[in-house]
Amino acid sequence: MSRPRTTRAARLRAPLLVALWVLLAFEAAGGLVIFFSRLAAGSTPGEALHVMAGLALTLVYAAYQWAHWARVAPWRPRLDHALGLIAALALALTQLSGLWLGAVWWNSRLGGTGIAPYPAWLSGAHNVMSMFVLTFVLAHLGAVLQRDARR
Repeated sequence: MSRPRTTRAARLRAPLLVALWVLLAFEAAGGLVIFFSRLAAGSTPGEALHVMAGLALTLVYAAYQWAHWARVAPWRPRLDHALGLIAALALALTQLSGLWLGAVWWNSRLGGTGIAPYPAWLSGAHNVMSMFVLTFVLAHLGAVLQRDARR
């Protein structure tokens, strides 16, 4: 039994992908605000919202990636697949480090201090990996669109 084929236009409008893009954009913008505010003013505005949206992004991304891989499998030695793999690994590492940072944040709230003692190496890894995510997700999308334009 074969799967029904959907058009790229329909897949780009799918609610799960739209939710993923919205959450990725929100997390990217919020992460940049937090990063620059911490450097410039020593504060982290919107941190609670960033943590909660990160939890939502983790769930939405897991559901999206499961369905996406079921559609595009098996692995092919092509640029779009290689960039997609790098993007997926970068996003997974960013989410894992973000969940860990979120746990530190949550524990600081429960402890009453309100100041999260983030490990510098973990915060740095989260920041760097998030830049990888933005780079490689967009590169993956570009490679897919370029591949399709050649067909």
